[in-house]
Amino acid sequence: MTELIDTIWKGAQSGEITAELPDLEIDEGQLLQIELLGKWQSTGEHLAGYKVGLTSGAARNAFGPGVRPFGFILESRVLQSGASLPLTRNLGVENELVFRVGKSIKASGVNAERAREVVDGVAPGFELNQHRLKQPGSNGIRIADNLSQWGIVVGDFQDVDRPYEQLNVQLEKNGEIVQEVAASGHIDDHFVSIAALINRLHRFDRGLQAGELVITGSFTRATVSEPSVWCGDFAGLGKVTLEVTL
Repeated sequence: MTELIDTIWKGAQSGEITAELPDLEIDEGQLLQIELLGKWQSTGEHLAGYKVGLTSGAARNAFGPGVRPFGFILESRVLQSGASLPLTRNLGVENELVFRVGKSIKASGVNAERAREVVDGVAPGFELNQHRLKQPGSNGIRIADNLSQWGIVVGDFQDVDRPYEQLNVQLEKNGEIVQEVAASGHIDDHFVSIAALINRLHRFDRGLQAGELVITGSFTRATVSEPSVWCGDFAGLGKVTLEVTL
């Protein structure tokens, strides 16, 4: 597996993986992803939190019913709303909610009610994806490549208790609406997703730490191929913006 993780690591630096990679099972991919995180940490990077995969839209249950793999978020790639970012190879943007962990937890058998107890804030956000794999990859390979995660953009944190199923989310490019999605029927209950994350982390002897951030699935998605200004409007929850420059 050394050669494989080296290939994925080099792709994480360059933004593209052109090699044909072997098939991996889901848990094999998750273990390799954790190894990839270790390589980042060996360079001085820090873990900022996690994403929960396959919770919304056409991607929901793509790896099997209820399969919710995780990806990691690097601290250096947590941007604040209004930030500027040079155009990055194979970049994509998605409206996502960002939850802040208030209480550390490492446990199994966690349900949505308990997951709600460990978060103390929610903010409008973007996930920035980088579509590095240029050859069709197995589910395990996609997980090993950190589920295309590159970074996140975070708006202002607010109280967690709110009617999430009533959210209507818009994605704007240069002031024009390019996508609009209603939450109802589109995305899993966010606390069910956080509970699934906690339970899966425990399987790999990991947990959530106070102060970490969790993103729980995409409402909209678009490719970023040119300098542009992006805005995500989460109705009553607020907005998040990002400028992509040359």
